[in-house]
Amino acid sequence: MGRDIAVRRLDLGYFVRPASETGSGQPRVEPVLAYLMRHERGLLLFDTGIGAADSETEAHYRPRRRALQEALSAAGTVLDDISVVVNCHLHFDHCGGNPLLGGRPVLVQDVELATARRGNHTFDELVDFPGVVYEELAGETEIWPGVRVVPTPGHTQGHQSLVLRKDDGTVVLAGQAHDFASGFASDQLARHAALQGVEQPLPPYPSWLDRLADLDPRRVLFAHDCSVWEPSDGSL
Repeated sequence: MGRDIAVRRLDLGYFVRPASETGSGQPRVEPVLAYLMRHERGLLLFDTGIGAADSETEAHYRPRRRALQEALSAAGTVLDDISVVVNCHLHFDHCGGNPLLGGRPVLVQDVELATARRGNHTFDELVDFPGVVYEELAGETEIWPGVRVVPTPGHTQGHQSLVLRKDDGTVVLAGQAHDFASGFASDQLARHAALQGVEQPLPPYPSWLDRLADLDPRRVLFAHDCSVWEPSDGSL
């Protein structure tokens, strides 16, 4: 069913995570990546970039934005071509372009939207804006043939990933389920060790990894890491 699905990464800028948040004692520059998916049903945009922030947040993260229109143009399309938006979650560096896409359905987990609307989660004007149309999901949902939303809570309670069934293997757009491909790989190994009966102590891993394993991912892509996870038994 997924033979016509094509995915393109969009570079939407970067921010500087301060040393107090990296655990390394040094600041870290992180990309902000979105993904454009072409499907027989239309064009789907997974995340929309860095939104406007207050002066405190700007000083804290020092973001550098690439306009969503510019990134789409480089991919051969325009805002009006987008059929649907899926946000992994509603922090300002993932839903910043949503107000440019009023009238298009925005698919989020119901718990994520409720959290965002309670405040202290993101910026209100990025959540409720003229023309906004939310489709609230309550758990795993197949939204188009070969395209499935899977809850991956952790970074936020309502975080979700997008699973694409392609002829050359399943692709997972994991958003910020992990900050880095290396973190995903470490959790995958922890799960593998646990299933093989390795005695404790072992590091914990998120339970949703079991569901992703059922879907047999061949590639996993992230919102803040240009690296791609692939299974260790894959061909190169």
